[in-house]
Amino acid sequence: MAIIRPFKGFRPTKDIATQLASLPYDVMNSQEAAEMAKGNPYSLLHITRSEIDCPEGTDVHSDEVYNKAVENYANFKTQGWLVQDEKPMYYIYAQTMDGRTQYGIVGAASVDDYLNGIIKKHELTRPDKEEDRMIHVRINNANIEPVFFAYPAVAEIDEIVNNIVKTNTADYDFVSEDGFGHHFWAISDDSINKALEELFQTKVPYTYVADGHHRTAAAALVGAEKRKANPDYTGDEEFNYFLAVHFPDNQLKIIDYNRTVKDLNGHSKEEFIKLLEENFSVKEEGKEIYKPSKLHEFSMYLDGKWYSMQAKEGTFDDSDPIGVLDVTILSNLVLDKLLNIKDLRTSKRIDFIGGIRGLGELSKRVDNGDNEVAFALYAVSMKQLIDIADSGNIMPPKTTWFEPKLRSGLVIHELK
Repeated sequence: MAIIRPFKGFRPTKDIATQLASLPYDVMNSQEAAEMAKGNPYSLLHITRSEIDCPEGTDVHSDEVYNKAVENYANFKTQGWLVQDEKPMYYIYAQTMDGRTQYGIVGAASVDDYLNGIIKKHELTRPDKEEDRMIHVRINNANIEPVFFAYPAVAEIDEIVNNIVKTNTADYDFVSEDGFGHHFWAISDDSINKALEELFQTKVPYTYVADGHHRTAAAALVGAEKRKANPDYTGDEEFNYFLAVHFPDNQLKIIDYNRTVKDLNGHSKEEFIKLLEENFSVKEEGKEIYKPSKLHEFSMYLDGKWYSMQAKEGTFDDSDPIGVLDVTILSNLVLDKLLNIKDLRTSKRIDFIGGIRGLGELSKRVDNGDNEVAFALYAVSMKQLIDIADSGNIMPPKTTWFEPKLRSGLVIHELK
């Protein structure tokens, strides 16, 4: 069963929480981070993307950048911008998007749960990206940013959360520049914290990494390192745990993750459509955006027109949790077979567009000449994600896109 415990978080004072909270480090480049933090000394990006405070062109993986993160984090605490709570507690972090709110429990997830498979994964990680975040955790001795987990919904946990948010004013409550609402409560009642800890231990068999596989791996591996360096550890030390926000699975919604391709691999447009018709029922839909409405239906933008594409019977295996995914069908029957794109992780001919940007972004990237064709997919479901994680399988690259992204900086977990 899942071990998720309360902790003494470092949090921003209420007057600067909105300015301090930032998007995760990996959804922007250095230039974008610098622009976001411009004129804002409180932005957490000074810690998570500390290259913005180094000379332009500084290697983001250099000691200078990592040391600047340590310096800035220490300064945030010295200035009183981040203050530690007096006792361990859980926190509620809620997000509102398009009139829908999802409520997560912020707690310290167990390194043992990661190592033993209680925390389940659905994506592969890259060692270089793991190491970058491991360095960041090591040098700050803290989980500066949370990871995004899901768990099988528990009615008793939902009831506790509902009672708190209905009867208490949020510690932080703001709308970020992208229009998403962020609401945060610290749970100071010891009896409630104890009840939540027991509910996770008795009612939640597994948790699932929804977003942040590299940060999760990095946090757990640093914890394992610290155990080796402290052979007499008891298991209660903070380095045995890491920062995560846990959302009930029935409140989460995955949105589509789409593709653009730079060329048709030497095929004419007419040839390409004819080749598609071997495995798909292809229908021209016109110039208005066409969005897939069900599994195994795709839409394609080519030469100023939208097309619907329905995978034909027999082109996929319903009994295979990976083979039945639309990303697999598209990858096998179109990207690989027709366009000769073998490795989605390394190919320079393909790009991936989160559905939050809308399908108009796909037509834009084709119309401006950067790409020749675009494909929109029907979003993966939480059930599919959990089924794949439970079966021990790994999803193809760039399958899931979660929105809203967690804002970093509302609470930090130190490993001391």
